[in-house]
Amino acid sequence: MKTEANKMPTAEDSLEKPVNGVVNSKNHDDNEEELKDEFCDPENPIVVRFQDVSAAAYKIKNGIQRTPCQRSHMSAMTGVEIFFKKEFLQYTGSFKERGARYTLLMLPQEQKQRGVIAASAGNHALALSYHGKDLGIPVFVVMPIIAPIMKISLCKQHGANVIVTGADLGESKKYAMKLAQEKGLQYINGYDHPHILAGQGTMGLEIVEQVPDIDAVVVPVGGAGLIAGTALAVKSLYPHIQVIGAEAERCASFKAAIDAGHPVYTKVSSTLADGLAVPTVGVNAFATARPLVDKVVTVSEDYIALAILRLIELEKAVVEGAGATGLAAILAGKLPELEGKKVVIPLCGGNIDTAVLGRCIERGLAADGRLCRFIVQVSDRPGGIAELTKLIADAGVSLKDIFHERAWLRTDIFSVQVKCVVETRDEEHGKELEKILRERYDHVAWGPHNA
Repeated sequence: MKTEANKMPTAEDSLEKPVNGVVNSKNHDDNEEELKDEFCDPENPIVVRFQDVSAAAYKIKNGIQRTPCQRSHMSAMTGVEIFFKKEFLQYTGSFKERGARYTLLMLPQEQKQRGVIAASAGNHALALSYHGKDLGIPVFVVMPIIAPIMKISLCKQHGANVIVTGADLGESKKYAMKLAQEKGLQYINGYDHPHILAGQGTMGLEIVEQVPDIDAVVVPVGGAGLIAGTALAVKSLYPHIQVIGAEAERCASFKAAIDAGHPVYTKVSSTLADGLAVPTVGVNAFATARPLVDKVVTVSEDYIALAILRLIELEKAVVEGAGATGLAAILAGKLPELEGKKVVIPLCGGNIDTAVLGRCIERGLAADGRLCRFIVQVSDRPGGIAELTKLIADAGVSLKDIFHERAWLRTDIFSVQVKCVVETRDEEHGKELEKILRERYDHVAWGPHNA
């Protein structure tokens, strides 16, 4: 693979391509015009080089935050010496600023005057908007109608020309590329443009400077831009360091690409790690990352939620699902070989909607065995439900929700079915309550699948 990758064009070669990055091609079957991104050509993937990352680090050093990389409070409980690279502390809340600023700085002067355009539902749009304003470069962002209103408003506050159109990101991208051609704007792919990859790689340079003697880096993977840049930076300097990717199970597009040998379309399901929900990894990102990434694991929604909860409780850090996926892989036991090792995990984004955060906390509590649900059949005589609530209270358990019904019972006419949601200290505490209830009542259904 390394031999094939070395024959591919480099990021420097891509500078010879059209300044707006968009060309026409004809579909001879239906004669419709198709727009392609010349910087992200599946037939000619561009392999980013270490010197590109070094150049990016020098160019952007005065425009982005050098975020802390600190030892985690979770090191003792996980058995892994964890250091968190806190990229959510960037001004717009994610690592995307690194690639966005470098790409904007590398534009030809004429293109800086015309401006750039991108399709994004979140962090890439925010990063381009903020740094475009700082550098005096016009920025257009096309956002799908499902994009959070908060992020749309923030992009406008940063001075971007925001266009909300498209049922999903795919439709938004088609519109953005059409507009790029019409207005002479540079289209910037948020996870696959060569300069984006080089900029993201600067995080890897900071990691190896901040934490000596690292054994591994666990990087969340969506479009694969971050892991491509990070792996290139880390492996170029310290080849022995393991670079491991962590994907959401509901969109494992990088693993699918590895299995196929090239980027392939992967069906996306709704996920807490919405920032990783990219159906096809970037062609340049894959060509750069594949020979450098040692392992890729997938994690479930429950463990992503649990990771978000642990970060809030123990690190006092609010991190979005995509940013917490690296930690989720550790908590899920997917990387047992890292026990006793020194591991860096990027917390790469903190832009989580408040409503989603509430759901994540509840789901995390359930995954942790601290939010429990059960159904119990009790006497419908006076005091029957009161006795149940007293048992719950005496066990030191907090009752969060209660619902009872009589009409659909097929047993004793003087019985009532009670559904409860309770909060316990930990999983063992929940088991204690379950034992108490089973000793007292004949009909107890415990767990998430009891209704």
